[in-house]
Amino acid sequence: MTALRKVTYLSEQEYLASELIAEVRHEYIDGQIYAMAGAGENHNRISLNIGFHLRAAARGGHCGVFLSDMKLKIAWQKAYYYPDVMLVCNRQDEGEYFKQLPCLIAEVLSPSTNKVDRREKLWAYQKIPSLRYYLLVSANRENVEYFVRNSQDEWQSALLEVDETLTVECENYQAVLSLSNIYEDVVFDD
Repeated sequence: MTALRKVTYLSEQEYLASELIAEVRHEYIDGQIYAMAGAGENHNRISLNIGFHLRAAARGGHCGVFLSDMKLKIAWQKAYYYPDVMLVCNRQDEGEYFKQLPCLIAEVLSPSTNKVDRREKLWAYQKIPSLRYYLLVSANRENVEYFVRNSQDEWQSALLEVDETLTVECENYQAVLSLSNIYEDVVFDD
């Protein structure tokens, strides 16, 4: 019989302190931590492509674009996630190690994160009042599913088609994303 191990719970303060010195990043959900897996080349290229286009539109403005090393705090859930790409335009979101009020989040899907990104994170992210866009981007083929909060505070979803663009608008900010932008220089295995 396998020996039982004690489950350790960390406070938010313990988690934040440990992440500053950790060699491996961890997401945090109500006292439990979960190690983050490394990402492959396509994942990195896609994240950088999205971040590049969002950042180009943000230059000289008040919006910040953050890649996978910036945490997202979801206070009501006592959770911290590491989104692949996050756009923050709220001037009051001044945290140095985490943000709370993003306008856009993009997650690049992998076999190990697909279910969490589509269920747990979708559910949690859609409750963030400032969030207007959530992108689920495949790392294995050209496929981007996006969710947009409309003016009635309802979420709508669609697939980004080859001939379409997605216009991202947040507090005096505008950027345009297309499949060719997102998948530039990405090579898929057959």
